[in-house]
This record gives sequence, C-alpha cells and structure tokens, in this order.
Amino acid sequence: MIRVLLVDDQDLVRLGLRTLLETEDGFDVAGEAADGLAAVERAVSTVPDVILMDIRMPGIDGIEATRRIAARPELAATRIIVLTTFERDEYIVDALRAGASGFLLKDTSPAALLDAIRTVADGGALLAPSVTRTLIAEFVAERPRARSPHPRLGDLTARETEVVGLVAEGLSNQEIAERLVLSPATARTHVSRAMIKLGARDRAQLVVFAFQSGLA
Repeated sequence: MIRVLLVDDQDLVRLGLRTLLETEDGFDVAGEAADGLAAVERAVSTVPDVILMDIRMPGIDGIEATRRIAARPELAATRIIVLTTFERDEYIVDALRAGASGFLLKDTSPAALLDAIRTVADGGALLAPSVTRTLIAEFVAERPRARSPHPRLGDLTARETEVVGLVAEGLSNQEIAERLVLSPATARTHVSRAMIKLGARDRAQLVVFAFQSGLA
C-alpha cells in the first residue's frame, strides 16, 4: 500500500486527487494539507511514502516545504512529486535542488499520475530522459552557470564521473550502456554507486549535483 499526502491550496484539486487514489487498489491517502507549513507538519505526523506537492501556496511555498521535509531524517524515505501548472515553470529546478524526486503537470492523465506515484515510491526518479533534456535546456538558457562542486566529487571513479555527466544529459541507463559499450546492468551499477557516494536521494538529485559540479 502506497501512502500519499496531498498538498494543494485548492480544495477541488485535493478532492480530485483523493477521489482518484481512493478508487484505485494499492493506494491510501495519508492526509491533506492546504499550505506549506501544514504540509511539513502532516508529513512528520503521517510519514507518507509519497507527497504530491503544489508549488504556489500561502505561507511557505512548496519549494521551501520540500526543503524542510527533505532535511528531516525521519522522512528520508519519503519521496516528493512537485505539481506544477506549466512545464517550463521557473521553480522546477529549485524544487529538484530542494529534494523533490520529480515533477508533474497538473493536467497529467490519471493513469500517468498513478504510474508516477508508483515509480517514485519504488525509488525511481520522475525524470524521463525527454523531460531531463527540457529541464537542462531551460537551466542553461536562463540561469548563470555558477559552479559549486560537490564535496565528495573526488570519490567518484573516472567512469562514474563520466556516467553522472551522461545522466545529466538525459540519457537512460540503456542509452548510457550503448554510448559507453557496457551492459545495461553495469551502467545501472555505475549510476547507483555514484548516487551512494554523492548522497543523492534519487536520479533527479544526481542531475542537480552534476550541474552544480560542472559535469553538465
């Protein structure tokens, strides 16, 4: 059973999400919150598997709420999906930096939303290669490239460093394997080891670390 916390300042949106989840097997609504502060409080009290987090809310916004939740040791296993109205929302990169595992548009189909929740609950990142490339293009076009290398960047092997750069380019494990002439299993192992060494919560955060370290 995947326990989901719903965070949105619009009652109708929360109602729609609750109705969808309650009619599907394998999901349970852990609770609701209408603002960022309440989201942090509810996350601590319910310890959900996944949080669907709106960005623009009264009080503290979804980005700050995500940052506070991601910083809590007792919520280390909780994954956050940011909900946004526009694909090129200026806050997406900030949300990923804060600890979100990915993002969805609010007009995402019900089936895609459910699949996304399952993916994130299983430890995956909600960043398909095409979405990653879009994010990268916007990041490069609109943001200064101020480098801040990860303090454990030197712990990576040369191959792991190369793989992290390819992840940041938006390549899937299969595409990385083809590029480097490796087996998909070996490519996946390199990605996993890089995530462990850099302390990345998931693939999404690995992309952020790559940008900050100048690997992309």
